[in-house]
Amino acid sequence: MNQTVSFSLFADLGARHVSTLRAALRLFCQKGYFNTSVHEIVATAGVSVGFVYHHFTDKAGIARAVYDHLLERMNVLLNDIEATHDGAQDRCAAVVKMLFALTEAEPEAMEFIIHARHREFLPSEKSICSTSAFVRMRRFVADGILNGEIKPMDPVVAGALVYGAAIRMVCLRLDGLVPQPVGDYYDELWHNTWAALEQHEPVVRS
Repeated sequence: MNQTVSFSLFADLGARHVSTLRAALRLFCQKGYFNTSVHEIVATAGVSVGFVYHHFTDKAGIARAVYDHLLERMNVLLNDIEATHDGAQDRCAAVVKMLFALTEAEPEAMEFIIHARHREFLPSEKSICSTSAFVRMRRFVADGILNGEIKPMDPVVAGALVYGAAIRMVCLRLDGLVPQPVGDYYDELWHNTWAALEQHEPVVRS
C-alpha cells in the first residue's frame, strides 16, 4: 500500500501558533504531558512566554488545542472518505489505510491520539474513543451490519474486529517493534480482517 495523506495538522493558524503546537506535540510525546513545562515548549517553539499565556492560558490550554486540532483534521479526512467511498467495506478499508498513512506521515500526532491518557490532563474532555471521529468510524461498521455487508454480530465486536488489529499494528510501529512501514502489512491484514466479517449468505429482506 503506497498512500500519502494530506494532513495539515494545524490548518489556518499563524506561524507562531503552529510552532507552539508542534513543539508541544513533540515534547508531550517524548517526555509526557506532566514532565513537560510551558518554558520548555516556549524554548522549543521559539516564541515568547507572553504569547503562549495570551493565546493558550496555560499548559492545559496548549494540550487542548493540540487535541482539538488533531480530531478536527481526522474528521476532515473522514468527510472525504464518506464522500468518495460507498459501502462499509470500502469506507472501513479507507479508514485503515488512513490510519496507516498517518502513522508514517505524522507519527507524533498518532502517538498523541492513541497513546496519551488525555483525561488525566484534560478531565473535561471525552475519552478518545467517544469523540466524533471514532464514533463515525464505528458507524461505518454498524452501517455494514445493517445493509448486510457484514454478517450479523454485536456492533461493538464488529468494530473491534475491523479496527483492532490495525490499531495494534500502529502501536507496534510507534513503539519501534515493526521496522518497515506499517502500510506494507495492509493487504494481508485487510484481507484477513474482512474475511472474518463478510456476509457470505444472501440477505433476505422483507
